[in-house]
Amino acid sequence: MSLKPRIEAAISSAIRLGQADSPPPKLAAALDYAVNPGGARIRPTICMSVSLACGDDQPAMANAAATAIELIHCASLVHDDMPCFDNADTRRGKPSVHRAYGEPLALLAGDSLIIMAFEVLTRAAEADPKRGLQLLRILGQTSGMPGGICAGQGWESEAKIDLSAYHRAKTGALFVAATRMGAAAAGQDPEAWTELGARIGEAFQVADDLRDALYDEVTLGKPAHQDEINGRPNAVSALGVRGAIRRLEDILSGAIASIPSCPGEAGLAALVRKTAERLTPVLPANQMI
Repeated sequence: MSLKPRIEAAISSAIRLGQADSPPPKLAAALDYAVNPGGARIRPTICMSVSLACGDDQPAMANAAATAIELIHCASLVHDDMPCFDNADTRRGKPSVHRAYGEPLALLAGDSLIIMAFEVLTRAAEADPKRGLQLLRILGQTSGMPGGICAGQGWESEAKIDLSAYHRAKTGALFVAATRMGAAAAGQDPEAWTELGARIGEAFQVADDLRDALYDEVTLGKPAHQDEINGRPNAVSALGVRGAIRRLEDILSGAIASIPSCPGEAGLAALVRKTAERLTPVLPANQMI
């Protein structure tokens, strides 16, 4: 059964709470704009899939974990698109938040989504404080410093970039959060799920590098060739197109092998294979030779 309706319902509930009472109307609208439509929702899908594989004995906890991860991800996109970073005009096929609402409201919308993510987890923690505290700690570690997505963005301001640390933080951290929080939400040891998240995150980064190099803005729904324009280190410049694709395939094979033993192991392996098919870019005609 598709997890999308469950994920969308949980995210919508969080956004409605953020728009309750009498908030500033433009900022309230910007919150919804920043998270909808939501694209693949790959991080919350992984989170819920891990929770299901581990038993999903407290669905509300898994819902909160998945929602919090996606809110942090959407906040990072809002901030990443702003003029002080990528200065991107589009995101998910529509004007980026700062283009639609202006820079001040984009900054506040991103900040509000980050705070909302932690608020969602505190509400869930009332039912199970131990699990709730674990979820809060994992999200904090993977969102901030020294190794979360804030650190990943920070590497772009350094004269010399540690490529491995950069990719682990900017892209990999929230995938590690997804697998670890999915396990923690189901009462399992999150540590055992770290490698799976790290491998999926690394694969996603390589795939993103490939899409950025190979596709155009219409196909991506956001500006293309940003790695080249901004002089960022990436897998395509380091390995070439075919080398990067081989690297992606190797990483995803390792991801499947790293899945811990659990009741839903087979289903989770199938999800990773499906994700692999979705991530691997189809080479344009001029790259097929």
